Amino acid sequence: MVKIPFYKYQATGNDFVIIDHFKSRYFDSISTDQVAHICDRRFGIGADGMMIIEPDETFDFKMVYYNSDGRLSTMCGNGGRAISHLAFNLGYIKSKASFIAVDGPHQVIIGADQVELKMNDVIQINRSGSDYVLDTGSPHYISIKEDISDMDIIPEAHAIRYNDVYEQEGINVNFVKFGLDHIDMRTYERGVEDETLSCGTGVTAASIVYIDQVSQAQGAHRVSVKTQGGNLEVRAEKENGVYKEIWLCGPAVKSYEGIIEL
Repeated sequence: MVKIPFYKYQATGNDFVIIDHFKSRYFDSISTDQVAHICDRRFGIGADGMMIIEPDETFDFKMVYYNSDGRLSTMCGNGGRAISHLAFNLGYIKSKASFIAVDGPHQVIIGADQVELKMNDVIQINRSGSDYVLDTGSPHYISIKEDISDMDIIPEAHAIRYNDVYEQEGINVNFVKFGLDHIDMRTYERGVEDETLSCGTGVTAASIVYIDQVSQAQGAHRVSVKTQGGNLEVRAEKENGVYKEIWLCGPAVKSYEGIIEL
């Protein structure tokens, strides 16, 4: 058994276990079962996902992300903000930094109570009937509804997530209500296979669709998004159908730290 220090973080209710490999390396590899055990809410620490922060020769650090099912996953926006907040608190980065994740490099700005994360450009929004599909570092399905407050999202999310198109690779399913000046949204995350309180790449995807379908104008936009776990803001610039300078902005908070034996 190895004793491994960890940090528990949440970013608008999206919660993570983070292991620091900057100064000490506690393992060279970790199994799917071990990650799933760490993320288990009854028998482990409990989290939507687990991250490892590692040194990198080119960037300020490297982010490695696992879903709670134990599998390596695509980009997690709230996870990127949480791990950056930890890196800043540990003295590994300054208030402006860059890191490398599975979907490429990201810039980050750490404020007093906010973390701003630069996301990759979005160059394509696809249609699926009346719904939308796009990639913001992770694949997202956006379904616009009149009301989501009392909706049981699981059955409809399952029908999309496990249909013939998406079953193998999976997709995150978001149900959104577009208001006059903000978005309400709820998300079913693949890899967690349940509703989560927030999803950063999902918030980004919903905001891009909102700009594309509601605002429509070229230039700079700000979109406020209310998730089950709190409020986020997305800034983006639209230029001839391409979305650039996309920033996901919101809080990231350390819940506690401890030691787990593996």
